Amino acid sequence: MTPDEKKQIEDARRAWEARTLKPALDKTPDRPGLFAGSDGAPLERLFTPEHTAAQDYVRDLGFPGEFPYTRGVQPTMFRGRLWTMRQYAGFGSAAETNQRYRYLLAQGQTGLSVAFDLPTQMGYDADHPMARSEVGKVGVSIGGVEDMAELFEGIPLDRASTSMTINATAPILLCLYIAVAERQGIPAEKLSGTVQNDILKEYIARGTYIYPPAPSMRLITDMFAFCKDRVPRWNTISISGYHMREAGCTAAQEVGFTLANAVAYVTAAQAVGLRVDEFAPQLSFFFNAHNHHDGPIRGPRSALGHAALPRPDGGEHAHRPAAREQHRPGHRAGPRRDPRRLPVASHELHGRSAGSAHGKRGADRPAHAAGPGLRVRGG
Repeated sequence: MTPDEKKQIEDARRAWEARTLKPALDKTPDRPGLFAGSDGAPLERLFTPEHTAAQDYVRDLGFPGEFPYTRGVQPTMFRGRLWTMRQYAGFGSAAETNQRYRYLLAQGQTGLSVAFDLPTQMGYDADHPMARSEVGKVGVSIGGVEDMAELFEGIPLDRASTSMTINATAPILLCLYIAVAERQGIPAEKLSGTVQNDILKEYIARGTYIYPPAPSMRLITDMFAFCKDRVPRWNTISISGYHMREAGCTAAQEVGFTLANAVAYVTAAQAVGLRVDEFAPQLSFFFNAHNHHDGPIRGPRSALGHAALPRPDGGEHAHRPAAREQHRPGHRAGPRRDPRRLPVASHELHGRSAGSAHGKRGADRPAHAAGPGLRVRGG
């Protein structure tokens, strides 16, 4: 914007304030109190091109599918292939949840999202005294490979993308999943999906950790190393801001904390000899979507700006998005809290039997909209 164009807008705004705004305020003054977004930042009465006058469009925004990815990572957005839509589901036994998955796939859902009960998340067998009151309550109970086989009975794992919300026991559950695929005659390199596997946010906001931080991080970097060679289509981690947002942080803090965790994971992987370009394409992110218009748009797009973070190893893909994102609708925004005192939740706030969805649409999509050729077997 040229100085003359900026001055023209400023003059027009001042004229509007005198001509139209002042009479309206004289008649009905603003309500007392601060007008602010959900993050507490004050909102201007009016936004005009003056507010972006210093912005260089090509440098700061760019175009879809190109660095710095603030316009999205897909060049055509979703005019071609739609995003994967999956309802977060799991309850009771593996057989009961299998029936639910078959139903969801028959309704046109394009992927699966597994909710595990707390004993599974914490590494307890279903018959352990500590697990007695929690088996099958906020997710499905999985105690071994037979349970996992029953969970995916009749579902072709080479044609279904599966997201598993599992953290401390993620390596075990992924191994069980691979074993079930091998029983179906499907090699690990053909599997696609995600394990959440984000232990740092468990210490911060969710609470399903088992081991101290150092060995927990070692399990994660071991999974990076294993999957880059053996399960190359699998997202080895879903670095999550969602849970911290639900625990009380602001939208800006959600992005900041999440990227700080991402830096910690990348640094830990480099420390054991992994190259960024080897494992970064299998990283993914998970963010909250609240009902405030701007925040849920700005947050994920600013997170994509992680592409602009310095690359200490000079990786060749410094200008390529290294990770995918997923989003889940958040609950009603509560009061903001001191981020230094985020509560540790016993389990996810959305951890109900077959509740929240990944994405905006799920089981309401028509059956013909399912992924190409994805059909359950035997029912």
